[in-house]
Amino acid sequence: IWGENLENVSITGRGMINGGGLINQDGTEDQITGFAAGAGTALRTGNRPGFFNADNPGNKAIALKLCRNVLIRDVTMYHGGHFAILATGVDLLTIDNVTIDTNRDGMDIDCCRNVMVSNCRVNSPTDDGICPKSTLALGEPRITENMVITNCEVSGFVEGTLLDGTMKPYLRNGANAGTGRIKLGTESNGGFRNITISNCTFRSCRGLALEEVDGGILENVAISNITMMDIAGYPIYITTGQRNRGPEIKTPSTLRNITISHVVASGVEAASGIQITGLPQMPIENLRLEDIRIHFNGGGTKEQADRVPPELDRGYPEPSRVGVMPSYGVFARHVKDLELANLRFTFEKADQRPVIAAMDVQGLEIDNLKAQLSEGVAAARLEGVTGLVIRNSPVLEGNGAVIKSESVRPAESVAPNFGGAAGTGAGQGAGRAGRGGAATQQ
Repeated sequence: IWGENLENVSITGRGMINGGGLINQDGTEDQITGFAAGAGTALRTGNRPGFFNADNPGNKAIALKLCRNVLIRDVTMYHGGHFAILATGVDLLTIDNVTIDTNRDGMDIDCCRNVMVSNCRVNSPTDDGICPKSTLALGEPRITENMVITNCEVSGFVEGTLLDGTMKPYLRNGANAGTGRIKLGTESNGGFRNITISNCTFRSCRGLALEEVDGGILENVAISNITMMDIAGYPIYITTGQRNRGPEIKTPSTLRNITISHVVASGVEAASGIQITGLPQMPIENLRLEDIRIHFNGGGTKEQADRVPPELDRGYPEPSRVGVMPSYGVFARHVKDLELANLRFTFEKADQRPVIAAMDVQGLEIDNLKAQLSEGVAAARLEGVTGLVIRNSPVLEGNGAVIKSESVRPAESVAPNFGGAAGTGAGQGAGRAGRGGAATQQ
């Protein structure tokens, strides 16, 4: 189902769109149509009997481009091809009470404005569930903005098992390998602005991802009331990079003004906790995480605790590309003004890594951190951190915090109190950390 330059479009009803013979690879589509050199004819002439029933099979269930005032409601979609729903350059888009059970992207919302996604269930074991993008599909960078995603479920079960109710985990080598997440990116030439994500659940999939790697800007995003279970890879991933997919990209990717609050997660794999990584020349700015509770599977080793992960640089943004993190709770690098408040981290199996590792962070405030630690393991690994403020966090007192570089400095002035108890102001917390009573300098 496709349309271009349309207005006042509705796709509604309690029926099902069954993708049937839709293919789920863009490369295959390119080969069939001859777009990829040398392969189209071979696929058309029957060298793969029974694989295709038409010269040009579709790879999207619903594709709309440059449309206005679009409503998709109450529909169930099964096996949606490469994209079950692809909206490109659509203004005033509403997707409500839609159930998608597919094996590639559920819905991609690209270069769109004024978007409402609500009350949807999206299952996608091998790709993203709900995925705002900002590509060059319209011939120019165009920002995706003014978007609300609320009251939605995303998951990574085996295709079809959301609809039949069995909800079978998608496994690879015996481990949970579902994708199915909410992700901004990776295509991000224009960027993302003025977006809220709230009241959503993640199950048997990867966690929340905010990725700006193609020279655009990601700003003014508020995320709240998120629950997660059986999470593959990471619970929260925030990154900038310089993949710079597109011609003549000269500005670095920018990510700033983000709040994430009221998150509860369990069954999170050990590879990465909350990961926040900017660029050396353009740090992530003004990020606040608060009221977060995460229970990890654990099992991290001392060797992993000693790692310095490589920079993402021009690579594809995915935590697995840079390996296991040296901390199990939070890893932050190249960040300016990072606030962590009311965080609690625990693990199932002993973990030999600290709860926090921070490198090249300008302005780090930690208030009311509670964390489980294995015996003999330091609470924090800090390198190149300035403006350090610690409040109401006994786990970081005494010899619990290890500061590994002399460039770690406490805040020189009183910072705003964001939830600390009376009598435990920024100056006091900073003084404790700076004198070495709350932190050991090595």
